[in-house]
Amino acid sequence: MTESLNNAVLAIDGGGTRCRVACEVAGVIHGVEVGAANVSTDFEAGVSQIKLGLDQMSGKLGLGVETLLACPAFVGLAGITDQTIATRLRDALGLTRARIEDDRPAALRGALGAQDGLIAHCGTGSFLARQNGREMRFVGGWGSVLGDEASAQWVGRMALSLALRAFDGTQTRSDLLTTLLSEHDGPAGIVRFAGAADPAQFGAIAPKVTMAAQDDDVVAQHIIQAGAAYLADTAARLGWSPGTALCLTGGIGGQYASYLPENMQSDLRAPLGEPLDGALALAKEVEHEHC
Repeated sequence: MTESLNNAVLAIDGGGTRCRVACEVAGVIHGVEVGAANVSTDFEAGVSQIKLGLDQMSGKLGLGVETLLACPAFVGLAGITDQTIATRLRDALGLTRARIEDDRPAALRGALGAQDGLIAHCGTGSFLARQNGREMRFVGGWGSVLGDEASAQWVGRMALSLALRAFDGTQTRSDLLTTLLSEHDGPAGIVRFAGAADPAQFGAIAPKVTMAAQDDDVVAQHIIQAGAAYLADTAARLGWSPGTALCLTGGIGGQYASYLPENMQSDLRAPLGEPLDGALALAKEVEHEHC
């Protein structure tokens, strides 16, 4: 493909699990996917993955990377905590017409489109956000050490912590906790795992918890209920009220639906799109800003 990139836009959406690069040309979206890109936990690795994605995209479009980098772009990445790191990333990639932020605005716009409402995003990390007209407000997303409640990694950590307490005899045992102790060769194995595991590895435990909850494991249900309580309380603090649309997004987000208060459940809406859709929409705003 060698067509002109007039009116083309570039979008990059990256987090602790994967990074996706898309270019919309003449209404057609071309995309590639590479590895994790969190520029806070590992800047160089994140940049490497993004460059890999850009190289693959340039090959798919049949043009040089420099042409691609000149497109209006929105970059939404986990780990963009301030303008300093955003500028460092811009310089490292060589982007010339880009808005660089964390990964939350793209997720919010992708889920709601232009509509007002809230999202509770629970993937490897987590955050809540509200959109009201062009105003966006965000809560959470502070990472696995200080936050990310109700995320997949939080669920995994909680399960392992309760498994250790069950071994000590201060927590009721359940099939889930017995299984986790066995799979890690006892408490010492859990401690070794936790000392070296990254958020994605903790998050990989979450499906076992959600499946156990569906099988009526009381400990697993307690974990999911605790996550849902955090989401409900935080959504209310963000201004949610009955009648306000609420989307649950991210790999584990939907698992909380039946644990939310009944009045909140009635306002749940399916996301209109994915974060990459939101990133493309925001890239078009960058295009208009430079017209």
